[in-house]
Amino acid sequence: MSPRPDVSEERRTQILEAAMAVFARQGFDQARMDDIAQEAGLSKGALYLYYKSKDAIIAAILQFFFTRAMKKLQGFLESEEPPSVREQLLRLNQYYIAEMKWMVSLLPLSFQFYAVAARQRAVRQFLKQYFKDYREVLAALIQRGIDRGEFRPVPTERVAITIAALYEGLALLWMIDPDATQWEHTGESSLLLLLDGLAAPL
Repeated sequence: MSPRPDVSEERRTQILEAAMAVFARQGFDQARMDDIAQEAGLSKGALYLYYKSKDAIIAAILQFFFTRAMKKLQGFLESEEPPSVREQLLRLNQYYIAEMKWMVSLLPLSFQFYAVAARQRAVRQFLKQYFKDYREVLAALIQRGIDRGEFRPVPTERVAITIAALYEGLALLWMIDPDATQWEHTGESSLLLLLDGLAAPL
C-alpha cells in the first residue's frame, strides 16, 4: 500500500488564498474564521488544524511575500545576468513595482502585519531575521559592483540599509497616500539618484 501524499502545504496555500480573497472583500476586522473556512471549502475545525486565529493567517500571508522577495533578491546575487549590478538593482525595482501593484487589494494586510508583529514575538523575530538577510544580500551585490569598478568604495552595509529604508519608506507612504507616492516613478527615480551617487568616477 503506497503512503498517503502529504497535502499539508497544498492545504495551507488553499487556506491563504481563501483568506486573501475574504480579507480583500470584507476587510480584516469584518472577516471571520467561518468566512475563511467557507471560502476554502473546509470545515471550521479543519481550518483550525492549520491556523488558530486571523493573526496566524496574517503572519503566514506576509511571511510568504517576504520569503518570495528574498528568493528573488538571492537569485540576483547568484546570477551573472544582467551583467551590471546597476541593471540588476533596476530590475529588482521593477519586480517590487509589480509586487506592489499585485498587493493593492491587500493593502490593509500590510498594516495588520506590523500590528501582529507588535503582539507576537515570533513574528518580530522573523522580521528581524528577514531584514538582516535582506541587508546582507544587498551588501554583497554592492560589493560586487565595487569589485567590478562600477561603484566607488563605500560602506556596503550602510548602502544596504539605505536601499532597504528606501523601499520600506516608499511602501509605507504608498499605503497611506498611493496617489501622491506613485511607486512606479518614485521608486525608480529614487534608486537612480542613489546609484548615480555610488557610481565610480570615470
